[in-house]
Amino acid sequence: MKKDIHPNYRDVVYQDTGANFAVLTKSTIETKDTITWEDGKEYPLYKVDISSASHPFYTGNQKVLDTEGRVEKFKNRYKRK
Repeated sequence: MKKDIHPNYRDVVYQDTGANFAVLTKSTIETKDTITWEDGKEYPLYKVDISSASHPFYTGNQKVLDTEGRVEKFKNRYKRK
């Protein structure tokens, strides 16, 4: 392989700031912060605002819109007279 053309692919910790959740994975993202992981090694840290631990779809807190009422309102507004 040619040198200096590939990104730095390494282990990185992604931490959800609102849910006290972190995951160690491989990434090419550039970071300035570091964190000591469960294995005692220090890894680059990237903080995220939302993850599967805090996203409404995955936590079951997703709000469902009432589309039935909106459709009926539309039909009533534009029905032929």
